[in-house]
Amino acid sequence: MTNGKGTCFVVMGFGKKPDFESGRTLDLDKSYRNIVKPAVKDAGFDCVRADEIVHSGLIDVPMYEQLLSADIVVADLSTSNKNAFYELGIRHALRPFTTIVIAEEGLKIPFDVNHIVVRHYKHLGEDIGYDETMRFRGVLTTAINTIAATAAKDRVDSPVYRFVGGLQPPSLQAALQAAAQPAAPPSPPAGAAAAAEVLAAKVSTPSPALESTHSELMKQVDDAMRASDFLKAKYMLAFIRDMAKIKAPQRPEDPPPREDPYFIQQLALATYKSKMPDERSSLLEAAQILKALEPATSNDTETLGLWGAIHKRLWALCKDVACLNEAVRALERGFYLRNDYYNGINLAFLLNVRAAEAREPAYAIADFIQARRVREEVQKICAAWLEDNPVVESDGGEAGLKQQLDTRYWVNATLAEAKVGLEVPDAQQALDATIASAPHDWMASSTLEQAGKLRDLLADSPLKHLKNAGP
Repeated sequence: MTNGKGTCFVVMGFGKKPDFESGRTLDLDKSYRNIVKPAVKDAGFDCVRADEIVHSGLIDVPMYEQLLSADIVVADLSTSNKNAFYELGIRHALRPFTTIVIAEEGLKIPFDVNHIVVRHYKHLGEDIGYDETMRFRGVLTTAINTIAATAAKDRVDSPVYRFVGGLQPPSLQAALQAAAQPAAPPSPPAGAAAAAEVLAAKVSTPSPALESTHSELMKQVDDAMRASDFLKAKYMLAFIRDMAKIKAPQRPEDPPPREDPYFIQQLALATYKSKMPDERSSLLEAAQILKALEPATSNDTETLGLWGAIHKRLWALCKDVACLNEAVRALERGFYLRNDYYNGINLAFLLNVRAAEAREPAYAIADFIQARRVREEVQKICAAWLEDNPVVESDGGEAGLKQQLDTRYWVNATLAEAKVGLEVPDAQQALDATIASAPHDWMASSTLEQAGKLRDLLADSPLKHLKNAGP
C-alpha cells in the first residue's frame, strides 16, 4: 500500500557508526526512525531504506533499482559513510532532480560535494534532542514537498546534469526490465558450497525469521541483548552472518567481503557476555572476533572500548599483566580520541590497579597520578553532559524516558566514582545521591561494588608509601 505520491529511498548507514573526525559515535538508526522516516511519511511518500527491502540473493539489484526509480532519494552522509557517498553519486548520474542531501552538522563536506545543498541536523551521539528532532523533521518534510512539486519543471539538483550539458537520463522502464532479468550466481568455492548446502537444507522450509528483513532480525538481537539473553543474541547474529554468506557466495579469487563494524562489535559483545561454554573461553572467542576490526591500530572508539573491556575481564581471571596492559592501552586510546566518560572512568580504575601491581615505585606513582588526571577530565565531561542533556519529552514515550533516565544515572554514577577516586570532600554525598536515584537495584549494587573496589586500591596508594618512607 502506497501513501499516494510515490516512493522515497533513503541512503545512509545503519546502526551505530563512528564519526572519525569528531570521535563521536552516532546512532544512525535513531536519525532514520525519529527524523527521516516520519518526515517522508508526513510528505505523503512511502519510505524505504536498504535494510528494509525484503529480497533474496544480492541486495545490489533492488538497491540499484531504487536509486534509479525512486521518486525521491534522501541521502544522509553523516559519519562520512563511504557507501552513502557512492550511492549518492550513482543517483546523481541517473536522475537530474529529486535528490535531497542531509548530514549531521559535524560532517566536513568534501570539495566535490561542497557546491551541493546539504541540510544539517544536530546529533547528540547516542540520541537526538526532541526539539531538534521536531525542527529538522519539519525542514525535511518541507524540502520533500517543494522538490517533488518542482520536479516536473526540471529543477536540477544533480551536479552531473547541471555542469555537463546535453545529458539525458536513462529510460527507467527499460532499465528496470533489464534489472529484473535473473542473473546466474557465481559458483562458490568447493568447500564453501558444501557448507552452504548444509545450512541451506536446515533453513529450506520458509519461516517468519527467514522472511524478515535484516532490520527486523537486528531488532530481535537488540531485544535479546536488552533482556540479557546474550546466548540467543549470539546465535541470531551468527545466523544472520551465515545467511549473508549463502546469499552472496564468493569466488576463490575474490577477497572476503568486509562486514559492518557494528555487526562485528555486537557479535563480540554478545559472545563474551554469554560466558559460554565458560567465561574465559567466551572472552578469548570475542577477542578473536574483534581482531577483524584491527583494534591495535583502530580509531573506532567502540572497538577500543570493547577490546579494553575484554582484556580487563581476562586480567581479572588470569592476572596476566599483559592483559592488564592491553586493556589500559585500548581504553587510553579510546578516551583521548573520544574524550568520553565511559572509557575515561574505566581507564582511571585500571591505572590504579596497575599502580597497585607495579614492582617499581616510580611506575606506581606515575599510574596513580595519571589516574587522578583522567578523573579530573571525567568530572568536567560528566558535569557538561548533565548540563547539556536535561530530561525532555521524547517521541519514544515511556521507553524513551526510561532510556534517558538510565543514561543519566550512569553519568551521575561515573561522576560520583570520579569524586571517590579524587577523594574530594563531597564524594560520599554524591555517591549517596546517585544510589538513591538508581532506576534499578542492580545498578545501585554495581555502583557500590565499584566504589568499594576503588577505595581498597586508594587505601594502599603509592603516595602514602612515599610519605611513610620520608627522611
